[in-house]
Amino acid sequence: MSDFLAQSAFFGVGVSILGYMLGLYIKKKTGSALANPLLIAILFVMAAITLLGVEYEPYRAGAQPLSYLLTPATVCLAVPLYKQRKRLVQNWAAVAAGIVTGAFVNLFCVFISAALFGFTHRQYVTLLPKSVTSAIGFGISEELGGFPSLTVAAIIITGILGNIAAEHILNLVRVRDPVARGVAIGAGAHAIGTARALELGETEGAMSGLAIALTGILTVALAPLFASLL
Repeated sequence: MSDFLAQSAFFGVGVSILGYMLGLYIKKKTGSALANPLLIAILFVMAAITLLGVEYEPYRAGAQPLSYLLTPATVCLAVPLYKQRKRLVQNWAAVAAGIVTGAFVNLFCVFISAALFGFTHRQYVTLLPKSVTSAIGFGISEELGGFPSLTVAAIIITGILGNIAAEHILNLVRVRDPVARGVAIGAGAHAIGTARALELGETEGAMSGLAIALTGILTVALAPLFASLL
């Protein structure tokens, strides 16, 4: 049975979609921020392939079509940004300052953590791109000599935490402006956080989508500099 599922071209996609649909159902029923659909899908897939005796590599190969959709899905975030272009022009200086600050803070926090906990250089560069999309972060980690697979895991965890906690943190520090909220979420929690920003409002989603792209570009430029610090 496990061999049949491992060789199936549809198992990886099917179990992933089923897990995410289960996550959406639980989120709708509970309304809890902790019921994150992606987190539930990850746990569901882990349980499914373990119980069915399917190795990770065959599952990953079968789920590859979903990975191909990540880039066009991210590009689609340009649609709400286009609708909010007037607000972007009105607040361009604040948006630019927020994105630059966000990129520096992301990298600086990893540097401080690595110094405090005695990370090796390879561990350090593995975590440097934790706040950008996986497509960008994987390449940065590989180029700097990190562990790309662990980088992707760190990126997913960062996004899920941002998706769950970002709104509550922003409310706690009394950040109410939708532009500021969107930039903060996108710069800190990339596409997974942006999914939550889109739920908060179109402006938040648009600014978060912009922050994803520009934070990624800045991280590509700044990561080698920070990598040389430790």
